[in-house]
Amino acid sequence: MDPISQLPDDAPLLKQQLRISASEVQRLKLMVDKLTAQLARRLRAQFGSSSERFDDGQASLIERTALSEAPVRKPAVPAANAATVDRSLPPHLPREQQEVRPDASHVHHDALGQPCGCTACGGRLRAIGADVSEHLEYVPARFKVIRTVRPKLACTKCEAIFQAAAPSRPIVRGLAGPALLAHVMVSKFCDHAPLYRQSRIYAREGVEIDRSTMAGWVEQVHLLLQPLVAALGRHVLAAAKVHADDTPVKVLAPGEGKTRTGRLWVYVRDDRPAADTAPPAVWFRYSADRKGEHPRGHLQGFRGILQADAYGGWNGLYEAGQATEAACWAHARRPWWDLYEQHRDDTGLAAQALRRIQALYAIEADVRGQSPAARRAQRQARAGPLLEEFHRWLQGVLTQVSTKSELAKAARYSLGRWAALTRYVNDGRIEIDNSAAERALRGVALGRGNFLFMGSNAGGERAASLYSLIETAKLNGLDPQAYLRDVLQRIADHPVNRIDELLPWSMTAPPAQQRAA
Repeated sequence: MDPISQLPDDAPLLKQQLRISASEVQRLKLMVDKLTAQLARRLRAQFGSSSERFDDGQASLIERTALSEAPVRKPAVPAANAATVDRSLPPHLPREQQEVRPDASHVHHDALGQPCGCTACGGRLRAIGADVSEHLEYVPARFKVIRTVRPKLACTKCEAIFQAAAPSRPIVRGLAGPALLAHVMVSKFCDHAPLYRQSRIYAREGVEIDRSTMAGWVEQVHLLLQPLVAALGRHVLAAAKVHADDTPVKVLAPGEGKTRTGRLWVYVRDDRPAADTAPPAVWFRYSADRKGEHPRGHLQGFRGILQADAYGGWNGLYEAGQATEAACWAHARRPWWDLYEQHRDDTGLAAQALRRIQALYAIEADVRGQSPAARRAQRQARAGPLLEEFHRWLQGVLTQVSTKSELAKAARYSLGRWAALTRYVNDGRIEIDNSAAERALRGVALGRGNFLFMGSNAGGERAASLYSLIETAKLNGLDPQAYLRDVLQRIADHPVNRIDELLPWSMTAPPAQQRAA
């Protein structure tokens, strides 16, 4: 039947029917937009690039605000200038010299194989120089066995017996030395190689180490390092500002044959962008769920500024007056980026919002590394007016779009957290976003691609301990494997009341010296 013939002939009824139809069309359009945005976020999370580059003639906002301690990449050299590329190899590497001499068809050699005359005229040869080139070679890692011999000495007169005490080991009566333990820990928690994969690698070297044996090593190292991790936590919570975040991890549920979702929480102290000289540090904690009681317990002794996302579990800390909320502009920006990525409309509302946020980040690039007072003055003078205008613009967006649209949702996210988002303007200690915590979680995210799950809640706690020390060592410019090796060599005999001497910044050494040790 023709749909038009079903429309009422009465004009008021027809208008009412059209209004209902238009409302239904609008509702369906909003639903399509919402589902499209959700699908785009899901696809980007699973398969897309992590970069959120807004191509407006500038680098991405997140790239521009990377801290100065991030590795500096040399600019790419055009192909035409390829000959000028610095290809020198690191000076700390050992050199093995090979001398390549002319063969017998060109030069006469004496009985010792030394060149002695020219084959063309018989003249004497003299050295006039040499061409030297270098190439990089790899020597596979190797195992070795350390035999500890303790001679017994007996007195011929009184028959007293003397013998040196046995050197302590990280694991009592364990077969693994400090360097091997450090290598296993870093391979798992820094290089994301599961224990079963390490076991296969070692088997190729002719050394059979069962995965369960290495799991026992992880447990023993975790217990040994607990005083050091506790000292690290005290250092983090002594800061005036802490960055916090969390991420899910799969944990095997015993006896159920399936996994549950646990959480790794991260707390970061890093005030170097505000010219603070205190050492940066990362402290991880684990919990079996995401209840707000966990961060409240972790931060029980903390009093200061908490820079975090919009997770409701932090609210108890804010409401109790224990922490001052500082929100994250990277999170506020994300919904605008998702909307922009759907349509790539450089004139749309999403693109306009991204440009406004980009201007705020440009100011941060200029003030990074300055004192809190200097940062506050610059922000108040430059970012303050931009934020006031941005606030009015966001309110205007709500009058232009449907209240159920994704655009309205993005605007309400920022407006609902405006005080916390703009607190950084009047406090030079606060950062514009929570990228410090997100960077600390990057290793965990990479590890999830290699580990199907953690074996238990205890495994999550062990991971938190090792992630804490490894990420802190990296922040302080240390080779994490060399650092853990040195700690494991000393910690068994180290006085617990001097445990701070084993924190990464107390053992800082240039990377070349660490490798040579």
